[in-house]
Amino acid sequence: MSRWCFVGRTDELDCLRSAVEGVEGRGLFFSGTAGIGKSRLLREGVSALPADRYAIWSVAASTATAALPFGGLAQVLPAEQPPGLSPAGVLRWGVEVLQEQAAGRRIVLAIDDAHLLDPPSAALVHLIARQENAIVLGTLRNGEQIPLPIRALWTDDLVAHVELAPLGPAETTDLLAAILGGPVDACSADRLFKLSAGNPLLLRELVHAAAGGGELDRRYGVWWWTGRLELAPSLTDLIDARIGRLEPGVRAVVELVAFGEPLGLHLLNQAADPADVELAEERGLITMVQDDRRLDVRLARPLYGEVLRRHCPVSRTRRLRARLAELLEAVGARRRGDLLRVAVWRLDSGTAQDGTLLRHAAAQAFARWDVPLATRLARAALDVDGGFDAAELLATILMFADQSNEAIRVLDAVADEVTGDERSRWLTVRGMVSYWGLGQESTVDEIARAGAELTDPGDQARVRAFEAIMRLHRLDVTEALRLSRSVLDRPAAGVAARELARCTIAHLDAARGRFRRSATAIARVQAEASAWRADMPYLQPAMDLACGTRLALAGDLAGIDAITDDEFADLAGAGDFRLGTGYLAILQAYAARLRGRSREALKTSLGACAVLATSRVYAGLAHAERAQAAAWRGEAGAAAEAMAEADRVHTPGMAVLYPWLEQARGAVLAAGGDLPGAVKHLGDLADRLRADRFAGHEVLVLLDLVRLGAADAPVGPTCTDGSRRTVAQRLTNLSERVDGALPPLIARYARAAVDDHGVDLLAVADAFAERGLTVWASEAAAIALRALRRERAAPAAAAHQRLGALLGGCDQIRTPALEALRPALTDRERQIATLAADGVTSRVIAERLFLSTRTVENHLQRVYSKLGITGRAELPAALRSITGHDGGRSG
Repeated sequence: MSRWCFVGRTDELDCLRSAVEGVEGRGLFFSGTAGIGKSRLLREGVSALPADRYAIWSVAASTATAALPFGGLAQVLPAEQPPGLSPAGVLRWGVEVLQEQAAGRRIVLAIDDAHLLDPPSAALVHLIARQENAIVLGTLRNGEQIPLPIRALWTDDLVAHVELAPLGPAETTDLLAAILGGPVDACSADRLFKLSAGNPLLLRELVHAAAGGGELDRRYGVWWWTGRLELAPSLTDLIDARIGRLEPGVRAVVELVAFGEPLGLHLLNQAADPADVELAEERGLITMVQDDRRLDVRLARPLYGEVLRRHCPVSRTRRLRARLAELLEAVGARRRGDLLRVAVWRLDSGTAQDGTLLRHAAAQAFARWDVPLATRLARAALDVDGGFDAAELLATILMFADQSNEAIRVLDAVADEVTGDERSRWLTVRGMVSYWGLGQESTVDEIARAGAELTDPGDQARVRAFEAIMRLHRLDVTEALRLSRSVLDRPAAGVAARELARCTIAHLDAARGRFRRSATAIARVQAEASAWRADMPYLQPAMDLACGTRLALAGDLAGIDAITDDEFADLAGAGDFRLGTGYLAILQAYAARLRGRSREALKTSLGACAVLATSRVYAGLAHAERAQAAAWRGEAGAAAEAMAEADRVHTPGMAVLYPWLEQARGAVLAAGGDLPGAVKHLGDLADRLRADRFAGHEVLVLLDLVRLGAADAPVGPTCTDGSRRTVAQRLTNLSERVDGALPPLIARYARAAVDDHGVDLLAVADAFAERGLTVWASEAAAIALRALRRERAAPAAAAHQRLGALLGGCDQIRTPALEALRPALTDRERQIATLAADGVTSRVIAERLFLSTRTVENHLQRVYSKLGITGRAELPAALRSITGHDGGRSG
């Protein structure tokens, strides 16, 4: 772990710099809670000041010097002061000493913890602040008594006073990444942010405790926190100091809130003395939060709860939780989450006797994708009541927790007890665990045979719907479609069976480019969610995969944003639903990549790889997306490594994902410099997709061929005249069959590339950009610019401007289409061109570089020729269009 870095606070540093350099004002004081980062901010700001311009003194007041006259400024003033001076004379002497030592420079006096200054030091600081050539900077802790001379500094408008806010989520994530030397999983960073409340000191203690306890793990370059909180002595002492000594009544209040938050105020007032509740609020230990019509009580800081719960004796813990359950049961569990809260309190207090309550609570926790809690409750339900219902639920949850072997054992233990419709449910859950959890492909045929032995039409429909989704995933498309339609044709089919069958068809429609039909089907499934979620919770991933496939193939980035921002995304991020969280991360990485946010795409895809490390479902897809992100950044080695990992972890049971993996392989080949190999691979892939009738996928693969300069390459079968259609011709054909505005745009792109039509290519670039598809837009603009340069056409200058603007919105992007545009400028040509673009004349450039003016002009003429421009006026835009594609100039 690296040293504790300074991250963010750019606005505050700007304020400090303005206070020092401005003509008005005499300084700045930061105030805030302990550990918020005041001292570090002050040190960082002062250390950046040039010593040749400022005479800088930094002091740290403390309780040790607070009782000593001038003890706070002992580091600044001489050890001996002239004898016989009056108190006012001593103050004037102190100012004169600093003025003498400043030797004409401006005085900067920085005082950390200025609230601890002794009275004479505080008076001297105030007097210094009144000097024309002096600046006073300082920090103050909230809640402390501030000496009157210091308070008068801002009440008299001598200095500015800024309240230092906690770090935000983004700053916290950046700080964690800087300390740990790599990106941090978003969920881990979010929880650490919430626990620390943006306080750098608390965050540091949390990270040190987690690292010391082995609770930080690195997977595929991304740091993960297990979520288990190690309360190291230093962290416990810090929180204990914040909480302070508690009277018995106040302690009872904060302990009840610690175990019950969010706790309704009316319940808390029944369990504790209202006067103690008020006192706890006054001391800043609890806070009131309005939730609809109810006023809830929470602890002021999440870490308070962690410490209080750990320190509370077991007997009192069980009593408090049982009391909370009794209180809520007495008033009636009226809110959606109340049943779950009662069940957890009963379980934790050892008073859980109602298996039905535990089972329903487990289902509710699972619906929120809190897999660890759902597992605990389902195990308890099975222990109390036993039976198939509890076993089915527990096995389902264990599957999503990547504990498939245990799930099989749970199901097999009740196999002899299943009767009636339980048989079809048992078959489908066991089939799910066996096929996706354990990767046993033979499960498909086994479940087909077992389903044929069922006599009830509703039970048959359930098993057939399940068989259909498995056959889709192993690419038995015709049978998957037949089975799904047969389920929808059966009046006896239950809601869950029908909607699972609809998901299978929706996925196929998306792959085949029938996006409107797919969207309609998915909307129907979503509308029935309340009816199928409890009966068949594993339908959710099927629906999300169908929906994600449609959005990705349609290039609907706004749609991807919507499904990753909705309620399910929030729950998946807060819980532990690995399949759902992982797949959402893959979609987010895909959208970020097309937008040119390559760093975000790579980081997000790495996170997906980490969360799916033990999954047999989407792990291969996650690594394929990581390979794409690395390839588009030009990182050929990382792309090849990710592709090899995708091949290693991808399972035959998810063969339906092959288009994404093979498309990534084409990008990896191209990034490695094997453009002929990439073109051949993508051409073969397009032929395979055509044979499978996956037109939606085929359009994007043909687009990749256009991007690689192969719009006129032959694809598909041989025609009757012995020829083959070109990529551009095939895209024109598909644009009439695949839904949406994107296929016609891609077809236009291909035709313009074949015709080398610069103006049309620019129009295509603008259309891509309107849809947020920035990388495709940049590449189209680059191809347009090459065509216009060859023609010496007038629109070339506009193309330079357009490409420069597009690349300015991207991170590092190094695709073949963009790299082909980079002219072979020598270092000297690049240096001269950069200066000329900045407006420096040829004569001044010559003087700076010790060249003749003629030599500079000759270099510039060669630059103009290579860039396809006519003179200096076009140079800035041309250079922007050949940046290193990471936001900075090539030079």
